[in-house]
Amino acid sequence: MSLFSFVKEAGEKLLDLLHLTNAPAQLKKHLANAGLDDPSIQLVVEGDKVIVSGEVATQEQKEKVLLAVGNTHGIKHVEDRMTVHAAAPQVAQARFVTVKAGDTLSSIAKAEYGDSGKYTKIFEANKPLLSHPDKIYPGQVLRIPQ
Repeated sequence: MSLFSFVKEAGEKLLDLLHLTNAPAQLKKHLANAGLDDPSIQLVVEGDKVIVSGEVATQEQKEKVLLAVGNTHGIKHVEDRMTVHAAAPQVAQARFVTVKAGDTLSSIAKAEYGDSGKYTKIFEANKPLLSHPDKIYPGQVLRIPQ
C-alpha cells in the first residue's frame, strides 16, 4: 500500500466536488475513456483522497491508473491498494515527476536521461494520458520509465 500525492488544483475537472457520491462512477468513466478500465478496479473517494484497489495485468497499467486518477482536479492523494497479476513479467517501477512551470518533455528528458531527444520515451510511457508532447501542465505527474 502506497500513498501518492498530487497537486489538488491541477488536472482535468471531472468531478463535481459538491456531489462526491457520483465521483467513483465519473473516475471509472475517465479510466474507460483512457483505455485503462478493468472490471476488478474499485474506487473509493474520501474527500480529496481516492483509494484504488483491484488486480491489474501489468505494472505499467497500475501506474497509468494511479496517474489518471491523481491527475484529476480536486484529488490530492491516491492510495494504491492494487496488485499486479502474478503471471505478469516483473518490470521495474517507473519514477514519477511533477511538471513545473516552464517544463517541456524535452527539458524533463534532459534532466532525467541526460538527453532531451528522449522526450518521446516519456511521451510514449504516458499515453493515452497525454494526447500531444506539447500538452503538459504544471502540477501534472508523469511516468518516467527506467
